[in-house]
This record gives sequence, C-alpha cells and structure tokens, in this order.
Amino acid sequence: MGYAQIIATVLSVAVTVVAVALAVRAVLTITKVIRSGQPAPERFTDKGTRTKTLLKESVGHTRMLKWSAIGAAHWFVMFSFIILSSLVLEAYFEAVTPDGELPIIGHWAIFGFVTEWFGILGTVGIVYLIFVRQRNKPGAVKRSRFLGSTMWQAYFVESIIVGVLVCGFVIRGLKVANDTFPYPVWAAPLSHAIGAGLPAWEDGPTWVALVKLLISMGWLITISLNPTMGVAWHRFLAFFNIFFKRSPEKPAGSGLGALKPMMSDGKPLDFEEADPEKDLFGVAQVEQFTWKGLLDFSTCTECGRCQSQCPAWNTAKPLSPKLLVLSLRDHAYAKAPYLLAGGGKDLTGEEKATEAQLAHMDVLALAEGNRPLIGGVDENGVIDPDVLWSCTTCGACVEQCPVDIEHIDHIVDMRRYQVLIESSFPSEAGVMLRNLENKGNPWGAPQNTREDWTKGLDFEVPKVGEVEDFDYLFWVGCAGAFEDRAKKTTRAVATLLHEAGVNYAILGEGETCTGDPARRIGNEFIFQMLAQQNVETLTEAFGDKKVKRIVATCPHCFNTLGNEYEQLGLEVEVVHHTQLLAHLVKEGKLTPVQPIEGDVTYHDPCYLGRHNRVFDAPREVLGEAANLVEMPRNQERSFCCGAGGARMWMEERIGKRINVERTEEALATGAKTIAVGCPFCYTMIGDGVTGKGKQEEVEVVDVATVLLRSLKQDA
Repeated sequence: MGYAQIIATVLSVAVTVVAVALAVRAVLTITKVIRSGQPAPERFTDKGTRTKTLLKESVGHTRMLKWSAIGAAHWFVMFSFIILSSLVLEAYFEAVTPDGELPIIGHWAIFGFVTEWFGILGTVGIVYLIFVRQRNKPGAVKRSRFLGSTMWQAYFVESIIVGVLVCGFVIRGLKVANDTFPYPVWAAPLSHAIGAGLPAWEDGPTWVALVKLLISMGWLITISLNPTMGVAWHRFLAFFNIFFKRSPEKPAGSGLGALKPMMSDGKPLDFEEADPEKDLFGVAQVEQFTWKGLLDFSTCTECGRCQSQCPAWNTAKPLSPKLLVLSLRDHAYAKAPYLLAGGGKDLTGEEKATEAQLAHMDVLALAEGNRPLIGGVDENGVIDPDVLWSCTTCGACVEQCPVDIEHIDHIVDMRRYQVLIESSFPSEAGVMLRNLENKGNPWGAPQNTREDWTKGLDFEVPKVGEVEDFDYLFWVGCAGAFEDRAKKTTRAVATLLHEAGVNYAILGEGETCTGDPARRIGNEFIFQMLAQQNVETLTEAFGDKKVKRIVATCPHCFNTLGNEYEQLGLEVEVVHHTQLLAHLVKEGKLTPVQPIEGDVTYHDPCYLGRHNRVFDAPREVLGEAANLVEMPRNQERSFCCGAGGARMWMEERIGKRINVERTEEALATGAKTIAVGCPFCYTMIGDGVTGKGKQEEVEVVDVATVLLRSLKQDA
C-alpha cells in the first residue's frame, strides 16, 4: 500500500464515520418528528395490497411515467442511484488498491454490463432533468412550478449525481488505461472509449475513488444536517409514504374520492359521545396531524407538480399545495425540540410543560410552538386563512403528486377545526350551512318543492312507495331539484330513462342533501346529520333488495353516496347518469340519429373524472351525438370549474376567477356547445360564457341534453 492508498483510506474512513454518525442522528430526528403525530392504525391493514402497490409505483414508476420523458429519465436516475451504490462501495476497495473491486461479483462481465449502462442512462437522465429544471425555473416561465422550492438543494443534489457518475467513468477509464479493467468492450463500451483517451496512471483510480467518496459522503453529511431537505430525503421516505397511503387499491392518488373520516386517537369521531376537551375536532396544532400526515410533509420532493396543476395557484390565489406542505413541514421540524422536550398545548389550550421545562427549552423552538397553525401575517400564522379557503378540493394536487401526498385530507382537517371550534370561515358560507341544517339543501328552498321539476313532463315520474319495484333509484340532488339550469338536466335524464324503458323511481320529498358541501367546508357535524338521515331513508327505500342501484346526475352526490356513505354502513352501487346513458346507447335502447350542429367540447367534472375515474362514458355519449373536440386540459388533468370544496357558496375575491379561466379554454376550441356532466359546472361555466358575452354564440348544456336533442323527434 503506497502513500496514495494510505491517505485515501484514512480520509475515506474518517469522512464515512462522520457521515454515518450524522445520518443516524438525522434518521432518529425524522423518526421522532413523524412519531409525534396522532395514531393511524388503518395504515397497517392489507399489507399484501400495500406491497404490490409499492412495487408497482416504485419499480413500474406508474405515477412518474404519466410525464413520459421526465418519468423515464427519473426512472433511470432512481435505479442508477440504487444499482450504482454498489460502485460507491467498490470505491472503498479502490482507495485501498488501484485495481480493487467488489468481492465475488466485481469481475463479472454481467455486473460490468449492468452498471455501465445504468451509468450511461443515469447520466443522460440527470442531464435531461437538469435541462427541464432550467427551462422551467422561476423567471424562465410564468408561475413556475419550482417557485418556492429550495433551489440550491436541487442544484446540489443534481451536481452530486453528475459528480458521482463522472467519477465512476473516470475510474473505469483509468483502469482501462492501466490494463486492470476486468470487463470486455461489449460489457463496458463507454469505459473502454474513455480509457483509450487517458494515459496510464497507477494511483489514478485511488485518487478519483477518494474524490468520489468525498462527494458521496459530502452529500450524506449535507442532507443529514438538513432533515427537511425533501429533494434528497424523498428517495428514502417515498417508499414508506407509498406503502402507507390511505387507499393502496386505487390506481390514482389515494387521497381522491372519499374524504378521510374525522379521527381522534386513531378512531372515527362519534359526535354523540365526543368531548372537545378530550377529542380532536380537526387539526389545530401541527402535532395533531397523524404520523402519516407528518410523513407526507417530510416526503415532499418540492417538484411543484401539484402547484402547476392547482386551479387556485393558476389564477393568482395564494394557495400552492406545495408551499402549504412545505410550510407545515418546516413548522413541524422547527417546533419538534419544543414538543419532544415535553411542550405543547392540550385541547383546552393550556401548556403541558412545567415552568422548569420551559426555562430550558430552545427559545426558537418555543417561539415556533406558540405560532397559530392558521393565522394571518399579523398573527404570524403558519397557514394564512386565504390559503386554506382557496382550495376547491379538485384533487389535481393529489393526482399529480409522485409520492402520494394526501393534500386534501390535510386541508379539510384544518378546516374542520376552524369551522367546528373556532367558527372561523368565510361569512357567506354561513348562509349555506344554516340552510343545510334547517332546510336540508344549500339554497334554503322549501322541501315541498323538491318535485316541482316534474311539472310539465308528458309522463308520470315514478316515486318510491308508489311503485312496486324499481331497478334504479334516481337521486335528483339539491341542484337538480331547485336550481333552474340543473332542472333542465334532471328533466332530460328523466325523459331519456322513460324513452329507454328504464324502471326507476325517485324519493321526491324524502331526499335531502348528501352533505358534500358541509363536509368539504369542514362542518363534519352537519354532514353526519344529513348523511345519517339519508342512510335511513335509502335503507328503507331499498328494503331487502340484493342489488341496490342509484343513478345520480351530480358528481358530488355520486361521490358522497358511493364512497363516503360506506363509512356509515351503507353499501350501494352508484352510477353517474352519463354511465347509464352510455350503456343504454350501446344496448340500442337510445339511438342518436341526428348529430347536433357545430362542435362540442366536454368539461370533465373533478368529482366525476379525477376523483372517480369516469372519463369514457360521457365521451362515448357525446361521440354518438356530436363531433367532440377536446380542450388541452382534459380527463385526469382537467381544470376545475371553481365550485368544489364548498367554493360554490363562497365569493372569489382574489385573482382571476377560476370559472373564467376554464371558460376561456373551452371557448378557444371553437366549439358551439360546451357539454358538462355536473350541475355545479353547469352554473360556473354558464356564468363564464355569459361573462364573456358569448351566450348568443355558445351554449352550455349537460351531456344528457346533447343526447336528447340527437334522438328521433317522434321517439
């Protein structure tokens, strides 16, 4: 062993000891922070499905590959990191001797072939990702998805990857030049090409191996000193975050569809027995999120994909799902020393720590502990109220997130505390909540007018209790019963079902709001009240039927009935009216014969498309009845109309109106008809068209109306 090898070995060992020690400390810190959250026992169920999903999403890269080239580049970079870690280990042997290699496998040609090509493709991948970041960095594009991301950390990680890959090829090239390289040309062509241009240098592999190890351990030391460095830590935490996702069986984001029930101490909250001094009513402090929530915050890669798709962010609202998560992450870690030393507030707002404990606490951590979770600039709040209330719960953030962060659940949990305990929410929403509580619908319409939409039809609409049997219960919904535009859809659907000979019935005055707007705004109490009432009504209506089918025209009702009433013990099969109409067209029970004039474009409702993956049925119906042209943002990347998350009943005072943004996109297609599949979308897009002064040129109608117009007039 020469001087070069002695120096390289000593320095490599020394820096590795420091790096490992710091890494252990960082892992313990991250673990303690995550474990300070509330219990979530449901995350440990169905380990088989969770394992399959983890393998599919990580090895198959199913979520990242939605962005094709970027996803492929990331796949090669990810697996280069995993596979080429073996070459970092081999660098220790090369530090000891220039021709060092891994024991047993180090001279295998297949090992050389695999590592060579992952080195090549990993290099191409990281160069492409660097190019994409530079092309989309703040200043290069308007409202960059990287705005707010910690850019130096991204640049640091990218530089480290490039440095390690380059060192790997230089080491191999020097071994080729020294005639100590064990692999043939076919297994390592690039290494041989590099070696052909390098001079022989006996100690060269040792010195470059030292540089490689210093770069690698420098990376480990840096991320260990920065436990909130999500751009680096996600490569470890993402596996756990995916495994523990809420709904591992779902093909898309696990935070889509049903909302997470209101939990306290790991159990669904029972309002009949709940005590605000003992039970959690939403989230008021960062430690009141579950441990999975804290894992979510720790895993964020700061890629900004959620931000790029968020309708609030794209219309100059203060909400960025990414920045919200990063704010919660930074707050949790800054507050951690205070919490782990025994500090914190109980549910009555009293300090848990003694005066003696407080006297010895870190001053900055103590100050962080006294910050309100929700509050404006004057209150030094972690999350501004305008951020919290800008969310439409459209699910674009959850859909886009490559590491399965459940943004909507966290936002609604914070809303729940604000509404139920603080009574702090946009004032105009109070009218909607009072109407739900007193009238059973958000418009405050009299219950005895629920069947007024049936007046003027040339057939009798059957009602539950007045007919002996029915195949489908037609859930009309509040909008479908009371809102003038939505009534047109209800009448069109009823007419089509009648024409097709479908055996259906309505509840009439027995129907009440499903509770969707109450739940999304955070008033779980009113949701539970309405849902319990509906569950009893539906259970009685279906009786002893084995097959319980509901057809709904409102995606919000569709989602709540089909996904959330399961939490209350009701299991029914719910279809959207476009699904049933598509089936009836296929069966020949409805036959479009005259396509409507002009092109039609279709707006995907968030709660039908993204949340519940119903994309094809509306398009199948429209394809039979019209010439369909797509908007640039469609299907799972459809842009929200702005009405979800109870925003339908809140004023939009900041930035551009979301419905105007979507309407402009629809108008740009040149279509004469904008088809919708949701009464909220009907209202929002319709108002957008009117606001643009295009109501005489472009019509907004439901898919059912398009189909009805294309049928035989004498049918």
